[in-house]
Amino acid sequence: MGMTTAEKILASASGRSAVKAGEYVTAAIGVAMTQESMKSIYGVLKKAGVPRLWDPERVVTVLDHYVPAPSIQAAENFRLIRRAIEEYGIPHAYENAGICHQVLVEKGFVLPGEVIVGSDSHTVTYGALGAAGTGIGITEMAYVLAKGKLWFRVPETVKIQLNGTLANGLGSKDILLFIAGTYGSEVAQYQAIEFCGPVARAMTLASRMAMSNMSVEIGAKFGFFEVDEKTTDYLDTRARRPYWPVAADGDAAYARDIAVDCSALEPQVACPHTIANVRPVSEVRDVPIDQAFLGSCTNGRLEDLEAAARVLKGRSVHRKVRLLVSPASWEVYRQAMKLGVLDTLLEAGAIILNADCGPCFGAHQGVLAGGERCISSANRNFRGRMGSPEAEIYLASPLTVAASAVAGKIADPREYL
Repeated sequence: MGMTTAEKILASASGRSAVKAGEYVTAAIGVAMTQESMKSIYGVLKKAGVPRLWDPERVVTVLDHYVPAPSIQAAENFRLIRRAIEEYGIPHAYENAGICHQVLVEKGFVLPGEVIVGSDSHTVTYGALGAAGTGIGITEMAYVLAKGKLWFRVPETVKIQLNGTLANGLGSKDILLFIAGTYGSEVAQYQAIEFCGPVARAMTLASRMAMSNMSVEIGAKFGFFEVDEKTTDYLDTRARRPYWPVAADGDAAYARDIAVDCSALEPQVACPHTIANVRPVSEVRDVPIDQAFLGSCTNGRLEDLEAAARVLKGRSVHRKVRLLVSPASWEVYRQAMKLGVLDTLLEAGAIILNADCGPCFGAHQGVLAGGERCISSANRNFRGRMGSPEAEIYLASPLTVAASAVAGKIADPREYL
């Protein structure tokens, strides 16, 4: 019996020729990523008396949630993190680069076939490049930084076949939302996902990253796309080390096979307050909104900003709506600026924010008041996620977010293209 992508990567990382779902392995870590959580991780390391990290070259710290520091407490935390970076000699530390998941990909730290752990649940994003990326907790990360390895239960794998073609006005976010709405938020609970089929192959790397990113919202431990020429072309000038792509065997065993006819989809919207409460845009298109957010580690990449600009060009944001735009990194920000994308968004009335996590988690930007509604390209719509627990968050693609910002209510982007 052959192995799935997850099984192959975990077998290689644990020094074994083969593993199967349900087994426990101790896997070598390719890269460990921390962000603001480094403050707490540092405390654990100091309490445990860890004098040095296992391999500082394979540790990346990216500050992205509270940049620049919006409070005295955040500033104090940052000072402690800077001390940890200096004390442990971490050479790859970024305080003004963007959102960690975008930055790690851009800087060439994410490589196919490696196990990558991060102190953030959306580390699953790295599956778009064929890496086994997953989020872990504070104490687990402290152990990884000290030892360079971690135990895993080898997950079963769900194969999701994306068939047909994706119509104009839809994006990969719509597919993921459809899957969540149809099969539930636990369809892949502690399982790996392999996205495959003609639509998966046709997707850009950025579109794949959006789907892998949101795999965790349907329970997944890993969310893989197969490594192809698009992946290797992107990595040609970025990869920091040699890498060896891994692909599932033809006779691998899967826990479940799901087929999605992408040709039949219309734009999707996740309604409050769960990712699984999904409706076609035609069923919610007249819901008024107060705010629209374009950004986050899900949909803040250049192609997302360009998609919104296509809708907004020659139009204006509705007078009752605030459109907030947060590019996923400063590399994306500069690209969008050079191409005139930011000008288009600004002329339409958008507010351009820092290249950081921005309003996604409601800490210090774009906070919602009680009773307000926001349509967002981010990944979560939990109650209180963006501010008041009495506010409502709707999740949608960048195209739908932009169209809704113009209409002043949830709108079908196909009418604006």
